Amino acid sequence: MLDKKIKNRSAKICIIGLGYVGLPLAVEFAKKGFRVFGIDTDRERIKNVNSGRNYIRDIDSKEFKHLSLRKRIIATDDYSVLKEVDVIIICVPTPLRKTMIPDISYIIKATNMISKYLRKGQLVILESTTYPGTTREVVLPALERKGLRVGKDFYLAFSPERVDPANKVYKVRNTPKIVGGMTDKCNRFAESVYSRIVEKVVPVSSPEIAEMVKLLENTFRMVNIALVNEVALMCNRLNLNVWEVIDGAATKPFGFMPFYPGPGLGGHCIPVDPHYLSWKMRKLNFRSKFIDLATEINSRMPEFVIEKMRSLLKKKSKSLKNSKILVLGVTYKANVSDMRESPALDILKLLLARGTKVYFNDPYVSKVSVNGKILSSVSLKNISRYDCVLVVSPHKIYNFNDIVSKAKLVFDTRNAIKGVSSSKVISL
Repeated sequence: MLDKKIKNRSAKICIIGLGYVGLPLAVEFAKKGFRVFGIDTDRERIKNVNSGRNYIRDIDSKEFKHLSLRKRIIATDDYSVLKEVDVIIICVPTPLRKTMIPDISYIIKATNMISKYLRKGQLVILESTTYPGTTREVVLPALERKGLRVGKDFYLAFSPERVDPANKVYKVRNTPKIVGGMTDKCNRFAESVYSRIVEKVVPVSSPEIAEMVKLLENTFRMVNIALVNEVALMCNRLNLNVWEVIDGAATKPFGFMPFYPGPGLGGHCIPVDPHYLSWKMRKLNFRSKFIDLATEINSRMPEFVIEKMRSLLKKKSKSLKNSKILVLGVTYKANVSDMRESPALDILKLLLARGTKVYFNDPYVSKVSVNGKILSSVSLKNISRYDCVLVVSPHKIYNFNDIVSKAKLVFDTRNAIKGVSSSKVISL
């Protein structure tokens, strides 16, 4: 019955969490003819969805408005809508606590609410990144609480999200989807539902395998970024251009994949997800040395940026305390509005702690709070008034030729100003 509903697109889908992962997913299902419900606790998000106002840059706003006005996507904070849907996909946040312990409270809350309304024939899929064992050890017992049995009465799987904000090439449709079901039937149904919106679905043998796949992907990136960040530190001591070194190595057609250094690690995945794995392994009396070392190296980068900037200003007889610094871009990466774990926040904190007069400009962020102090995005009209312009997130909207021509000094931490030849530009 469920398989038939999925195939003829009469299955109703509910997505819990309408953020960077959930809303694009909802749009893709709605575009393929499914009726989609979204549950969120943010009243502003609910209002925006139901009025057709898009708040995720990777979604086409006209397309989104059309789907909303046709009621193909409906948002609510009322979990009772779960009674009438066939497929439930959990896309809630999984942050880290300050003690670096996983916070799966959002998963637990969503699962408990699903359990309250769960009926026979429904498929539940967890997409939120978490440690291996969460689907089986946390989600499954809650769903079976009322006597329903997985693989017989309802179906359960884990399918890790693979969202890369601002990626112009890989979207939901052409990014392969991993699915790991609790049973073969669970896997079959999960594969069937995702195959309606994704070109390639890759089933694996269990939820634990799928959970570990996601953590391996992001740990791989975290460790390799740490490696290249340490190479950047080495090149600084050796007075070598790290970007030229990487470009040279990247000409090798085998055995090398280029990663690039930066002012620190940011985003909702790479700085967070590997710690879900290291926490799990500590429970098993196993130390994940690569993750620990990568964390140590990556966390040093904001301080390195500050020290290099201090050295650059010293050559111009300026100190950090008496300087005006403009930070260009405060999001965690270029061309997004996401500030989660942004290294720019660490840099702003360090500069303020040193008594620097700090300013920032970001076309996607109007205000930031740093140690209780509110900073507002400033205009780029008076670039020459700053002693140094620090490029953290090089949004495409920036005209670097113009910025360099007016600035006294530009410290480019992202190698964004490649095409501009000027002695005023210093790279990481």
